[in-house]
Amino acid sequence: MVQDHIDADQSTPLAAELAQNARRRRRLDKSALPSPPRTRIITVANQKGGVGKTTSTVNLAAALAKAGLHVLVIDADPQGNASTALGADHRSGTPSMYDVLIEGDTLASVLQTCPQFPSLVVAPATLDLSGAEIELVNMVSRETRLRRAIEDYIIHRNEAGLTRLDYILIDCPPSLGLLTVNAFTAGDEVLIPIQCEYYALEGLSQLIKTVELIREHLNPHLQLSTILLTMYDQRTNLARQVADEVREHFPRQTLATAIPRSVRVSEAPSHAQTVISYEPSSSGALAYREAAQEINQRAQPAGATR
Repeated sequence: MVQDHIDADQSTPLAAELAQNARRRRRLDKSALPSPPRTRIITVANQKGGVGKTTSTVNLAAALAKAGLHVLVIDADPQGNASTALGADHRSGTPSMYDVLIEGDTLASVLQTCPQFPSLVVAPATLDLSGAEIELVNMVSRETRLRRAIEDYIIHRNEAGLTRLDYILIDCPPSLGLLTVNAFTAGDEVLIPIQCEYYALEGLSQLIKTVELIREHLNPHLQLSTILLTMYDQRTNLARQVADEVREHFPRQTLATAIPRSVRVSEAPSHAQTVISYEPSSSGALAYREAAQEINQRAQPAGATR
């Protein structure tokens, strides 16, 4: 009855938005996401801070898991914000990505399951990871340690009879250091969140140049597959201009879905949740589910073999 009332009464902007969101949610709930033919490994990166990188990683992962897919999130950012949002313990001393990259432990030994989504597992980051940049410098095969760990884990899952992972999302620190290089070397795709604000494209050329260098020297399969517009406020001319500019420069990579500014998206991590479980009817949750659906519809990158 309440839902019918929302759909019927659209006489105010708020009521119209609620009705639209209700329709979007019903449409999304009816849409099952097919499993990709191979595990897609997506590195989420932007050396510019505050662009919604971690927020996008965890919410896209949760949206994919909610749709029934099997997802692994690797938190390669020493701040551990992705671990927090996914409800993973990442206190000092917890088995984490530090142990995988520096001590050579297996991914399987550090994984935790997201409480809200049983098909979503997390490799957490602790503060110990902040020293990994320095420790990696003198290590053998310093750029490929994450790639080998992922490859070994995929083999482990297969040998153990576990369901194949559909997606692996790697959350990078806001820098282009060795942790990010490891993430680029391990991935097949790069997803770049770009905020719809002034200087949105600042530093993007440096990031793309880094991707090209990684492709040339370490990972020939890597490609920039996706750009996600975040913090979009359709009421402002600036946001629309930035969105138009990004789409003009990257028409093939930029998703049609833009993530709006949302209080609920910002609140969710303080409850150790993503917005997908915290406030599933919010505009932010629906936008991330639509973005996940759009990403899933895109073809596997050419040359990817996992």
